[in-house]
Order: sequence, then C-alpha cells, then structure tokens
Amino acid sequence: MATRSGERKNQILQVLAQMLQAPKSEKITTAALAAKLDVSEAALYRHFASKAQMYEGLIGFVEETVFGLINKISAEQESGLKQTHAIAAMLLSFAEKNPGMTRVLIGDALVNEDGRLQARINQLHDRLEATLKQSLRLAATQGEIDQDADATAQANLMLAYIIGRWHQYAKSGFKRLPTELWQKQGPMLLG
Repeated sequence: MATRSGERKNQILQVLAQMLQAPKSEKITTAALAAKLDVSEAALYRHFASKAQMYEGLIGFVEETVFGLINKISAEQESGLKQTHAIAAMLLSFAEKNPGMTRVLIGDALVNEDGRLQARINQLHDRLEATLKQSLRLAATQGEIDQDADATAQANLMLAYIIGRWHQYAKSGFKRLPTELWQKQGPMLLG
C-alpha cells in the first residue's frame, strides 16, 4: 500500500507540474488539481497536508535533480572553468525541459502561497550561487581565469543571468528558450 501511496503522491506532483506549464499563469487551486486528477480534494489531502506541502514536493524534486546533476558534473569535469560552464548550461537546459518547474524556480508559482516556500527557493538560489563560486575559485587556482577575479561577484552575475533567462522563458509563455543565446553569452560571462 505504501508504494501505491507513493505512486499517487508522484502522480499528484506530476499533474501539478503540468498545470504550471500553462503559458497563462493562473492561480492553481486544489479544486482544479483534484478535477484534473479526477479525485476529490479530500483525496489530495490524504497524501499532502496542504497545497504548500505539494509545492515543497516540487521544490524537493528540483533540488534533488539539479544538485545530483551538479555533483555528476563536478565529479566528471576536473577543469573549474568547464565545470562552471557545464553547470550554467545544465541549469538553463533543466528549465527549458521543465517549464512548470521554471515557474517554481522563479517563485512565480509561489505567489500567494506560504512564505516559507519562497524562502526555500531563495535558499536554493544561494546554494546554486555558492556552487558556481566554488567552480570559479577552482578555475582561478588552475589558472583558467584571472586569479584576482572576484569569484563572488562573478558567481552572482552568472546566477542573475540564469534567473533572468528563466524569467524571460516563463514570461514569454515558454517561447523564449533559456538556452537560445548561451553559446554566445556564456563565454562573455566567463571572461
């Protein structure tokens, strides 16, 4: 039975993520989510104590996926500069492949929801920035970038760029792809 419950939880999160992919962002209600799943709202609450807990499930998925990929990149790529480039490209690609999650990453889907959700997204952004900074520091020690470069400022600039591309993607109704200019802009950001 536990497996069935886990499967239902995943199904609920998948449908919620699909609903977030709608180009016209509307507030998602538990009633609308229940209707899409063809279940009662009470059935949703058997798996999640609140709608906030559903969003926490999506954020958990993003964290697990993104940091799993970052760990893989870090393990496979010895060059700090190539790590930085690959991590940024992965973050842009992740958003492109997961439009609903992009709305979560930029906090758009969390407006009017529990404030702790936005705090958790902010924390995720801080972790991403720290990861970029770590790769940039590695690149500096390897002589791939200027040793006097400010890794903190550069990591912040890169994250601001990535979040900006995510915003353009979401606000364009998922038409302006986050990766569309990366091949030209990435080298500019990495100097």
